[in-house]
Amino acid sequence: MNELLSRAVTRTAAVVREIREDQLGLPTPCADFDVRGLLGHLSRAAGMFDALARKEEVPPEDGDHTAFESRAAAMVAAWSRPEAFEGISPTMGMPMTTVFQLGLGDVVIHGWDLARATGQDYGVDAETGEAVAAFMDQMAPQGRRMGAFREAHAVPEDASPLERALGLSGRDPGWKP
Repeated sequence: MNELLSRAVTRTAAVVREIREDQLGLPTPCADFDVRGLLGHLSRAAGMFDALARKEEVPPEDGDHTAFESRAAAMVAAWSRPEAFEGISPTMGMPMTTVFQLGLGDVVIHGWDLARATGQDYGVDAETGEAVAAFMDQMAPQGRRMGAFREAHAVPEDASPLERALGLSGRDPGWKP
């Protein structure tokens, strides 16, 4: 499973490296954030999922929009340890395998958000796309109840796994700025 996260982080980090300073104020498909805000959110999430995998205290939110790559590398390293997947997260109260899938979904979906907002391409391999789509199919109803996702966006029958995951999260895979 960690190979999926490693590939997703590599892909999202490539997008992050290409974001220009003049793009930081652009809107994103994640309506709550512009590019700068989403970078800060994703950076914080990477730090949070790193700490959760290590079963350590989650660091305070700092809004640092420049720390994604270093925090995501630490996140991948933390989830490379088999014991990271064991037990229940004391912070989130859910199985650590579910926490991992939340982190993977965050990296993939927000990576797509950032790519779309800044005019970049974003794709994932079929295995990663299927894993995120299956997880979103399972968790999206609860995510909607918690306010994390909007209502599902309908996608065509022949949509890719990534497009299905995006639709389940309430995103329009055809979104344009």
